[in-house]
Amino acid sequence: WSDPRSLTAIRAAAGPHAELRRSDGSGSFDVLPLLVTTDGAIAAFGRDGRRLRPNIVIGGVDGLEERAWPGSTIVIGDVRIDVSNLRARCVMTTVDPDSLEQDHGVLRDIVRRFDATLALDCAVGAPGRIRLGDAVALVGGRHGSGMRATL
Repeated sequence: WSDPRSLTAIRAAAGPHAELRRSDGSGSFDVLPLLVTTDGAIAAFGRDGRRLRPNIVIGGVDGLEERAWPGSTIVIGDVRIDVSNLRARCVMTTVDPDSLEQDHGVLRDIVRRFDATLALDCAVGAPGRIRLGDAVALVGGRHGSGMRATL
């Protein structure tokens, strides 16, 4: 925390206004890897997609097609995102993003309808910039190639 090289590295990755702050232990935060989901999965979920806390939402994907993506690579321009597995969901999905009130029925529903998994754990294989409206392709894995969608 006190090494100035840490802040320099963070700002190089996140921008010149990024800050390092030590947590006092209050509040909640998520330390899991990159989370990707699709508009089809959010529609199947039938609730506010923010409850899933996705970093990236891919549009133009039918239903629960993303469930076949583990082992594939999402390609957005020069960016490569490796799809590891379906995300096992936790109590954080029960928290309303606006009111912060909990509804445990949300997680029970995810367990019942989606075998406790919804959205995708991913890792950045090749970094770069992505923008709303960029073309998205899926290669490799069980899905094969050829899927086309947008951010």
